Amino acid sequence: MKVFYKSNLILGGITSFSYYMAYGGTSWGWVPGPDNYTSYDYGAAITEDRQLTTKYDEFKRQGYFLRAMTPVLAKTDLAAAPVSSNSAIQTVARANPDTGTQFVLVRHATSASTTSETTTLDWTTPDGHYSVPAAISGHDAKVLVAGYDLGGQRLVYSTSEIMTNAFIGGRDMALLYGTDGAGGQTVLRYSSPPTVDVLDGMVTSSYDPSTGDLKLDYTHSGLARVLITGGGRRPLLLLIGTDATAATFWQADTAAGPVLIRGTSLVRSARLAGGTAVLRADLARAGDVEVFGPASLRRLVIDGQPTGAKPTASGSLLGQVGGPEPAQLPTLTNWRTHAEAPEAQPGFNDSSWATADHTTTALPYPPQTLPVLYADDYGFNYGNVWYRAHFTATGAETQVNLNAITGGSGIYQVWLNGQYLGSANGGTQADSDTHNPNPGPGNFTIPAGLLKPGERSVLSVLVGNMSNNDDWIADDNRFKQPRGLYAASIAGSSGTITWKIQGARGGQNLTDPVRGPLNTGGLYGERSGWNLPGYPDSSWSPVNSIAQATVSSGVTWYRTTFRLDLPEGQDVPVNLRFGGSAGRYQVILFLNGWNLGRYINDMGPQHDFVLPAGLLRDRGRNTLALAVIAQDDNLTLGPVSLVAAGNVRGGVPVTDVPSPEYDPVPGGVTGAR
Repeated sequence: MKVFYKSNLILGGITSFSYYMAYGGTSWGWVPGPDNYTSYDYGAAITEDRQLTTKYDEFKRQGYFLRAMTPVLAKTDLAAAPVSSNSAIQTVARANPDTGTQFVLVRHATSASTTSETTTLDWTTPDGHYSVPAAISGHDAKVLVAGYDLGGQRLVYSTSEIMTNAFIGGRDMALLYGTDGAGGQTVLRYSSPPTVDVLDGMVTSSYDPSTGDLKLDYTHSGLARVLITGGGRRPLLLLIGTDATAATFWQADTAAGPVLIRGTSLVRSARLAGGTAVLRADLARAGDVEVFGPASLRRLVIDGQPTGAKPTASGSLLGQVGGPEPAQLPTLTNWRTHAEAPEAQPGFNDSSWATADHTTTALPYPPQTLPVLYADDYGFNYGNVWYRAHFTATGAETQVNLNAITGGSGIYQVWLNGQYLGSANGGTQADSDTHNPNPGPGNFTIPAGLLKPGERSVLSVLVGNMSNNDDWIADDNRFKQPRGLYAASIAGSSGTITWKIQGARGGQNLTDPVRGPLNTGGLYGERSGWNLPGYPDSSWSPVNSIAQATVSSGVTWYRTTFRLDLPEGQDVPVNLRFGGSAGRYQVILFLNGWNLGRYINDMGPQHDFVLPAGLLRDRGRNTLALAVIAQDDNLTLGPVSLVAAGNVRGGVPVTDVPSPEYDPVPGGVTGAR
């Protein structure tokens, strides 16, 4: 992020940025793209469980810099760059044509390099010619500034980067930073010798009366504080830290002007009321919170709690805050389990299912065999879909030959007269120009003697469709890629085959308007309400720990309830973690009836699934339901546990989202109320 965005800024002169991606959202239900797992985090600066990362720290450092520098940075031209004495270090410069302010990119000449290099810059600044030491360590880049009117000050140059500067409490303030352990040098210009008070840290200073330059030398370590007064200018407080130290600062605007805040995990808002600074902030641990604001500040209140703050020699207000209370999460025990897939048995009644008899499709990919078996053609647009083929056996059948379009990581499973024949991976159709004639083949040998001549037989196929294609390129056909069986035949069979199909209960007619159309698919348990809170599972088999539970091929459900009592006034993001084990299986996760994603054991990389506040009852009873779809027999699931991704005082109150419970409907059909 340092190399990429800073290079864009200086090399490209770009003045508008889209940081991809800022927040890693969770793709719930059947929303994720077909080639992706559930998480849509992509290494986001803010994780989907609301944690700030080191990437966020960098975005914040850059964002504050861009905001502070906007008046001069938004209008720049390429300019002559300082000459580096080390060819391994590249320099590029831009300058504002009105003010002369220079912005110099210093980075490795080869952007992928991670070596540590030092150089001397032969730098002609708007205020004179200088030989300036600089260094790049690791995969890094710096934007150095020269010839800048820093409030009421004149910055000749600095080898530290500027995070922000502002006029606060009757004085100029600037926050500078650099690589931990690296040397730094800042030169300011005065009309007469100023007074330099090093309030904290190791900083040396020298003044050149011939130029009016005040040179400060230091090593970036912790947080140094330098107060400069006199010299014909208003007071200046320089805060000089490391990258990590700078990231602990927040800048907030108030009606009385900006304030700088150090020590909180996050600042949500700030206001000044008389001599009191009132903050809404998140706090991950006990410690200091410091506010740089008007000199009149005497009290600091955070989230309604006074801190007993006192003024410091830096002119700030320093308070002590307590950390969050420990958050206890329960162990998931007392599971109930039940195997499903009655659809695989020959005696299952599928008379209410849709008959799959279409001979044409509106989709741009004609199937390989007829009838059309695409799920969308029959109103089943997401999730798992069942097919049942009825035929009269001749006894000469040798093989079931199938092909399915499921999207990436989709699978399908096959039973013949109730006997499991195996599974195969579904495939994809790339686009309208590269039609794939064999996207997801599966050939299944029919065991000798399984089919008897003249016997009515049933082929059952469960197709696990991934989501539909996204529509983000100019290919009208690409996002119309079908889902479901692309081809189906039985080698050796000469009779008529009648197909029935069933997906999500109700098809395109919503049976659960609260959770919406992308929440459930066509598993028997989903159609029967096994995913919902309140389902009567007392007759199911008990399993105390899921870690040692074994499943057979097909679909097996597990349900449990747990109660949370998380501390009020705190934010504790909770994830469900799958420990994983050997074997091919997938798990659809339901929390209080909400489909929160799919764990794919043999694919990864996702093992943690966010249980979002609102859907998760932070102080109440929760129902967890897992639909395990196993491709092989005797698979061990491995541990499943609740883990806290963080714990802070503060946060934002979240209202519980309505989660309708199971409600039996006359006739044995189940739904949600």
